[in-house]
Amino acid sequence: MPAPSRDAAAIFAALATHHPDADTELAFRNAFELLVATVLSAQSTDRRVNEVTPALFARYPDARALAGADAADVELLIHATGFFRQKAKAVIGLSQTLVSAHRGAVPADMDALVALPGVGRKTANVVLGHALGVPGFPVDRHVLRVAARLGLIHTDDPVKAETALTALYPKAQWTGVSDTLILHGRRICGPTPSCDLCHARQLCPYAVTGARKARPAGARTTKARTSAKAATTATAAKAAKPPRARR
Repeated sequence: MPAPSRDAAAIFAALATHHPDADTELAFRNAFELLVATVLSAQSTDRRVNEVTPALFARYPDARALAGADAADVELLIHATGFFRQKAKAVIGLSQTLVSAHRGAVPADMDALVALPGVGRKTANVVLGHALGVPGFPVDRHVLRVAARLGLIHTDDPVKAETALTALYPKAQWTGVSDTLILHGRRICGPTPSCDLCHARQLCPYAVTGARKARPAGARTTKARTSAKAATTATAAKAAKPPRARR
């Protein structure tokens, strides 16, 4: 079961001592810029996105401008973020929908946002919570990893995780808690965590109760067992193969 809200509050307080001013690290001046920047951040880094968006928004400052952009030009401007063709198609497409369906404005509504090309719940929650004043709880890989280790969630499904986490915290804290978990996942609780540095380690089942303990002698992970089985199969096949005749 997820941690009681009392424990969840204590965990947030402990993590907040690491990241007292947690916020998105994407640079933006309005909801449109944050929407586009968040789409560009997929499979990239906020730093890299922040390097390309000034030139992008200088040329295409709003949805009406980007809606009429040439895809090749946008691809060139955002190339450094990766997957530039798909992203160019998405940001031009979402701009066209904003113009045709919302008079160029970014709607403060989850259903309307996720109907835009390239926009999922995570992106919508980022924009709602940081630019539109609507409580949102973005769930990315960092949130999933850190919240699971802390015992706040027991799922790797982003939508189920969002539902569980929003039940633990007041709406006014949703965006701040998400930002804090994201920064903690980037800076301290990475794939190989620095548990000795974490102020929440005494509240964390992963750090306290054995998820980090060494496996018993002879125990192997599924990956190791699979690799061993594959190696055995390959060895057997090699042994069964008749030798080539020498010339």
